[in-house]
Amino acid sequence: MCESGTPNGGRNAGVRLGSLADAAACPIVVLAAPVSKLAEVVSAIGPHLRPGALVLDVGSVKVVAARIMADGLPDHVDIVATHPLFGPQSARDGLKGLKIAVCPIRGRGGWRAAAFLRKRLGLDVILTDPETHDRAAASVQGLTHLIAKVFVEMEPLPTRMTTKSFDLLMQAVGMVRHDAPEVFDAIERANPYAADVRRRFFAHASRLETELSVRGADARG
Repeated sequence: MCESGTPNGGRNAGVRLGSLADAAACPIVVLAAPVSKLAEVVSAIGPHLRPGALVLDVGSVKVVAARIMADGLPDHVDIVATHPLFGPQSARDGLKGLKIAVCPIRGRGGWRAAAFLRKRLGLDVILTDPETHDRAAASVQGLTHLIAKVFVEMEPLPTRMTTKSFDLLMQAVGMVRHDAPEVFDAIERANPYAADVRRRFFAHASRLETELSVRGADARG
């Protein structure tokens, strides 16, 4: 495992720096790469993976990630696609009770990982498949990040004379506003179901705008 961004090369966090080959030779290999780079990473680690190793990813999109791993990783490793349904801000007070989606792809490793996450870390494990995950995430994440993007571009917005509902909306915006651009790109472009959700959202918004404009014109007339 390599965490070059950690102070003192990760020593304070108990992290040992090593080469890609060293990391890939571990019994459990976690891929934390953008979906756009995942195929490249899978190709690089393949020759170094041990028989029986467990390989999992932690990205926001599961259909594409599962296919890349299933096609690119050797047959002698177990594969599980996961998605922690939380970020650093949500987890700052601990992991217990937070949700994580787990999609077993190959072998029994997915079931073992689910048991560990539930029993040892206290996470609320949702066992699912990549397609079901992405269909839900297209709304759950796709709409959240889309609305947050619009709010950020409309700033500055009121900060003092606000309602509780507005404060909650801004709290949601704050939880995703600093996500890396690759996260937004994956959620909105790599998820095969996100485009349809966006079209439905904008269609409803457009109809509402038309309705409000007509009512406004009638009121003025």
